[in-house]
Amino acid sequence: MAAYLDEYVMRMTTPRVRVDNAGCANATRVMIDSARKHETLLEAIQVLTDLDLLIKKAYISADGKWFMDVFHVTDLDGNKISDESVINYIEKSLGKIHCVDSKSIEGLTALELTGTDRVGLLSEVFAVLSDLQVNVVESKVWTHNGRIASLIYVKDCDSGFTIEDEFKIDGVEARLRNVLKGDTDIRSVKTLVSLEVTHTERRLHQMMFADRDYECKPIMRTNGDSPIVIIQNLERGYSGINVYCEDRPKLLFDVVCTLTDMDIVVFHATLNTTGDRANMEFFVRHTNGTLISSEVERRFILCLRAAIERRASEGVRLELSADDRPGLLADVMRTFREGGLNVTRAEISTTCETAQNVFYVTDAIGNAADTKIIESVRQKIGHSRLKVKELPLIYHCKAEMDDEPPSTSFSGALLVSLGSLVRRNLHYLGLLIRSYS
Repeated sequence: MAAYLDEYVMRMTTPRVRVDNAGCANATRVMIDSARKHETLLEAIQVLTDLDLLIKKAYISADGKWFMDVFHVTDLDGNKISDESVINYIEKSLGKIHCVDSKSIEGLTALELTGTDRVGLLSEVFAVLSDLQVNVVESKVWTHNGRIASLIYVKDCDSGFTIEDEFKIDGVEARLRNVLKGDTDIRSVKTLVSLEVTHTERRLHQMMFADRDYECKPIMRTNGDSPIVIIQNLERGYSGINVYCEDRPKLLFDVVCTLTDMDIVVFHATLNTTGDRANMEFFVRHTNGTLISSEVERRFILCLRAAIERRASEGVRLELSADDRPGLLADVMRTFREGGLNVTRAEISTTCETAQNVFYVTDAIGNAADTKIIESVRQKIGHSRLKVKELPLIYHCKAEMDDEPPSTSFSGALLVSLGSLVRRNLHYLGLLIRSYS
């Protein structure tokens, strides 16, 4: 009897996943249902965004003790997911999302840096690491509102593995702390050495949230419209959050990540995209069951705006592909600095001894960088190694994703009732039930 109960519990709590290419004309439909816990939604979205899939529509219901979601996804070119290996990976990964945990990066040491951003800061950081015989293997850097957050995975140049010498670790921290000292703000310096970290991009959100970047005023010019965020408490016992902004990859992940870290539980939600715009609607409560009070409403709005803006790609995208060597990154960043280019975001990785790096650059005050300056920098680094890439035009030349009615205006979206949202989710629940029968 006990063995039967164990098997029953395991089957009931293991997420059930179906990937369907037949039910929607222009997108792959990913359906998942499972027992609900606080971070289930974030973990599911994380699996999809880590594959660089675009979530064009989503219908989310997690009321009671059960979690039911439908995601309409495409690749970066707006096509359905046809690769069977990718589909199998989605099914396998979503089927064990309750087992997602923090994990160490084998053989690497993680450096966490937050501080006041300035032109040339990254050049100084990577120059220090090169001087200390520390090799950068991977790194992600975000800047927002004059603040910077970076996760840098490094190894010792001599051993090729984790830095185990405590004296050397202390030296690295001291030198980096000195570089990060930019003003008298108590938040201006923070370094941390760790052997275990959470998901890199989620950790960057947590670092910038802890650094209170949402309270700071931008020191550089920014392009595009500011996100619109409206919060209201509803009669049925939920707080409603409406977000209207420019669509981009990983948008839903960034918003849900921040809601999760603010101890907000999403019970129902929809995401609809039309052209290059995204309309998100959430019905939420705090983890303790309370609503979002008017006293903290402004802070919530600022936090959600910051979550959307941190990953916004300001500037020209430059891609570096070169044989990796000690000091390569420091040399490239110095060339950027000497050329008057400011790095607003960076993604650094090393694969099979080849450096594959992406940088977003502007001029010193956040304006578009002069093409002559970019060409001068490319000449010094090597035209074949440093290339200018246009941002992918992923939102155009594609029809609506399915036969759902088109999104209404933002003011109209605010009038959508909870009843209509539940009915829509029940429709997709029926699809889930039929798919498993």
